[in-house]
Amino acid sequence: MLQTVQLLNGESISYRKRAGGSHVLLLIHGNMTSSKHWDVLIASLDTKYTIYAMDLRGFGGSSYRQAITSIKDFSEDVRLFVEAIQLTQFDMIGWSTGGAVSMQFVANYPGYCQRLILLASASTRGYPFYSDLGTGNQASLKRASTYQEVLVDSSKTKLVQGLYDTNNVEGLQSIWNALIYTHLQPDTAQYEAYVADMLSQRNLAEVYHALNMFNISAFDHEVAKGTHEAQQIDIPTLVLRGDRDYVITEQMNDEIMQDLGQCAEFICLENCGHSPLIDDLPQLISKIETFLEIGGKNYALKQ
Repeated sequence: MLQTVQLLNGESISYRKRAGGSHVLLLIHGNMTSSKHWDVLIASLDTKYTIYAMDLRGFGGSSYRQAITSIKDFSEDVRLFVEAIQLTQFDMIGWSTGGAVSMQFVANYPGYCQRLILLASASTRGYPFYSDLGTGNQASLKRASTYQEVLVDSSKTKLVQGLYDTNNVEGLQSIWNALIYTHLQPDTAQYEAYVADMLSQRNLAEVYHALNMFNISAFDHEVAKGTHEAQQIDIPTLVLRGDRDYVITEQMNDEIMQDLGQCAEFICLENCGHSPLIDDLPQLISKIETFLEIGGKNYALKQ
């Protein structure tokens, strides 16, 4: 059941809570999803964990009163959220776009998060967005440098937004079958619930732009200078990526590992795509729970 809390910035954030033990876990979802898409993980993790899964601004049941312009807008909401519900120490899992949000939060607000898990995460150097500038010509694709160039793109932004605007369930499922659920799919009722949830998103182009401009590394890329904030992440971090992930490339994963350095360890999820929750939930749970129990010890041994 969704609960709602009012933030000091005027946004209201919806979230799910599963009661458990003293070990607190905060889940941050990705683009085109919400806390709803964590359902199988929430139901399956050990009852020693008390789990919170929030809907980011503009997703699910959360408000979208002020448009976001950067990943930091989301991470600021995370800070206000944990303060509002009085969470002082917890572990985090960030999935896809949620990985970028989690890294930004950990870099800027040390002390809250004790262990970080990046699941099929966007890179520390962002997620490039290539726009056709509204021409419809794939040969004219260039990396967008402004929000307007993302907004007019017909190859991705207008295509997906059009599916949202027309409630085109079959169209959204075809995209997810091609990119996300390439091997296994949720059962029919679950899949329908997921797509209904996708249709709640109100910030598609803004998220594309925020990911494109994200860069907490020490390296400049085509459209954003590196902020070096990745160097402020010094907690035990587990990086998970499926070997069949068609959304997060191996290069993006390598960038995370390079930029986080000694604090991060990588585990490949075998025979998994961008949604290991559906592809192999037992394997995913095993890696998560093992890290949460002994990840800190392994990190200490490295130092």
